Amino acid sequence: MSPQYMMCRSGTGAATGGQSGGFWRVTMKTVIAFASVLLVSASAHAQTSSVSAAACERLAASLKLPNSTVTSATPVAAGKFVPPGGGGAAAAAGLPAFCRVALTIKPSSDSDIKSEIWLPMSGWNGKFLQVGNGAWGGSIQYGPLGDGIRRGYAAASTDTGHTGADASFAVGHPEKLIDFGYRSVHETAVQGKATVAALYGTAPRLSYFNGCSGGGRMSFMEAQRFPEDFDAIIAGAPGYNRTDGAFQSLGAMQATHKDPASFIPASKYPMLHKAALDKCDAVDGLMDGLITDPRSCKYDPAVLACKGADGPSCLTAPQVAAAQKIYAPVVDPKTGKEVFAGLEPGSEMHWGAISGEEPHPMYYDLARFLVFADPNWDFRSLDLGKHLELARQKDGGILSAMSTDLKPFVGRGGKLLIYHGWEDQNISPRMSVEYYEKVQATMGKASVDNAVKLFMVPGMGHCGGGDGPNEFDMIATLEEWREKGKTPTQILASKVSDGQVVRTRPLCPFPQVAKYKGTGSIDKAESFACSAP
Repeated sequence: MSPQYMMCRSGTGAATGGQSGGFWRVTMKTVIAFASVLLVSASAHAQTSSVSAAACERLAASLKLPNSTVTSATPVAAGKFVPPGGGGAAAAAGLPAFCRVALTIKPSSDSDIKSEIWLPMSGWNGKFLQVGNGAWGGSIQYGPLGDGIRRGYAAASTDTGHTGADASFAVGHPEKLIDFGYRSVHETAVQGKATVAALYGTAPRLSYFNGCSGGGRMSFMEAQRFPEDFDAIIAGAPGYNRTDGAFQSLGAMQATHKDPASFIPASKYPMLHKAALDKCDAVDGLMDGLITDPRSCKYDPAVLACKGADGPSCLTAPQVAAAQKIYAPVVDPKTGKEVFAGLEPGSEMHWGAISGEEPHPMYYDLARFLVFADPNWDFRSLDLGKHLELARQKDGGILSAMSTDLKPFVGRGGKLLIYHGWEDQNISPRMSVEYYEKVQATMGKASVDNAVKLFMVPGMGHCGGGDGPNEFDMIATLEEWREKGKTPTQILASKVSDGQVVRTRPLCPFPQVAKYKGTGSIDKAESFACSAP
């Protein structure tokens, strides 16, 4: 895979490659100090557990932040939040009273970043939590914001500088693409913590970031570009190499749409999935419906080839070829080097997202709007040999977070907690393994062991779902690690069905896996121990 793109862009105030630059270090401290001094009335609340509605409302007129406008500062009574548009009831359920601050941030003449900071009116835990966005991320994330303030955090979210779910915003607007790529998250962190200091009279004692998928890409961006923004970061299914990943996803679509005979209907996914489990489930010594580590199993869908005519329990020769391509890595025909890993055995039930009737919209939009600037572009015309370098040039390090030098982040005590499901259909899980191993090679195993952890999740799809236990509390794990020095040696994961926990299993720090002890229920975490594979 290509190295991190090195770039310094005028007006962005930052360089890539894991360094934030002196400009941003001064800005962060100056903004927080400026807001704290300016709002003298708010400082009276320092070190207290509650603030008044009047103090919240005063922010609208009193809070002055660089390149930013406070568009509203509104006290919201407990249980009274109504999500815009009337949806998101789950996001509103059980929320405590909070101060809802809306910002418009304009670091460039073409920027229009909307961000919200939610600050508990009482019971603030003294910490700041910013949450990430998936895909093209053009909206405030109300659900994660609500989870943050329920935990006692002051929480922040951004729409990444645009409204909507596709990438059309970036056509002809290079500054908006930079805002999406990394600047909106950084600006929200700076201005969000300044808002916290203004209301409570003291800066957060710790700042965390939590994101999955596109949010995981944001997590990597922050750790690499702006190591002083956050003290600890969660990166789930990190799409840190979105541009190269488009060739895997759209390549899978090409494989099943080469001609009508190549298409694999969803009705055949269960058959493919069962064959993968039949081949790989028992490799770890336990038949439990999960593939602990698909890398340990050699599986070829050719075992499902029809002996005669096509039927529901077999694959035609063109379908076998398509499936083989979905599992296979993408290889640059010019260099022979792997560009992006393929999907794993066990992922078959999720294939509709990347090789079904329509291309995956995130990758399709990247090609249509960013690479070719043509909304009518056809995925069938994508050519790895011709277009890989073009795509990387169009990215230019704005979307890709490839640096494996995390020394500035780790050097100040930063913790990076990565997790990825082995059944992920959107982002090949091997990419997280590859990144982790490269970080070890760059920084040395000893320093990485104390600062970066990777947890692979058997049976989990993209940021959730799938066959295995897929619910776990990464924020609590991060808190224990960063605040108490308790290095995570395992994380409890649960499988919930109809509101009931039906299976628990420990997640283990890579390269360890959960191994059955030989006695006890295979549905109970205590029957397993983390050990070398």
